Amino acid sequence: MPKLLTPDQVQAYEHDGFVYPIDVLDAQEVRSHRQDLEDWERQRGALIDFPEKSKSYLLFNWADQLVHHPRILDAVEDVIGPDILVYHSTLFVKEAHTPAYVRWHQDSTYFYLQPHLHVTAWVALSEASVKAGCMQALPGSHRWGAFEHDDRPEPMNMIRRGQGISGRFDDAQGQFMPVAAGQMSLHHTDLVHASGGNDSDDRRLGYAISYIPAHVRPVGTVRPSALRVRGRSHGHFIEEERLVQAGSQAARSSHSQALALFRSLQDAGFQASVPTPDHP
Repeated sequence: MPKLLTPDQVQAYEHDGFVYPIDVLDAQEVRSHRQDLEDWERQRGALIDFPEKSKSYLLFNWADQLVHHPRILDAVEDVIGPDILVYHSTLFVKEAHTPAYVRWHQDSTYFYLQPHLHVTAWVALSEASVKAGCMQALPGSHRWGAFEHDDRPEPMNMIRRGQGISGRFDDAQGQFMPVAAGQMSLHHTDLVHASGGNDSDDRRLGYAISYIPAHVRPVGTVRPSALRVRGRSHGHFIEEERLVQAGSQAARSSHSQALALFRSLQDAGFQASVPTPDHP
């Protein structure tokens, strides 16, 4: 029996490539995590950006608590099994009334992992409604194969490199995946998904945590790092150490090293030769 998801939700994930909404945080947790983030922004005098947006769990208490949250991990275990690593994470922030967007893309194209079993837990720290630019996905597209991607970096593109699929899904709308603060969605690494601008009065805060079963391996010559959060490690990644003190020199050093490895893997530009499938 699943630990948190219902059998129907597990089936929806397998069939559609995503499932939502899933209740994971209570109101106090949402307030605490958001306040922790925004207090840091006020002290810094600037909004969070790269590199702190990436692998935030190695820097901040709020992110460390989220990647280890029992309800999040229970739901993740229901779809990928009990040996769980965090491979990456990104905080996606769309400020109120901004056209920030994400192109149609598949996560697997730039994560360089085999087999493709990675799941993203997209955890909302504010309301992610349709108006706020929630995710939208093409149901079943995780079973369509790998699509060719190109890089189109633009100021309002939330993915730094601008990766996306050109020409095939430009006019597609897909299924919207709204989630309230404290809820999350799960989506498969091969799912074709995107999101539009935030036309609401509040910033849209979503923490995307990339979980992988520990038997998954990195592809290419670079051996990246990952954090074991449940079960056992299988030794395929350099093992990251859990955050001890937020803001410490040790935390900043660990974060810099882990992010450098991740970027090195991406910069190596390893691409398997996979024919582009026809749209079913």
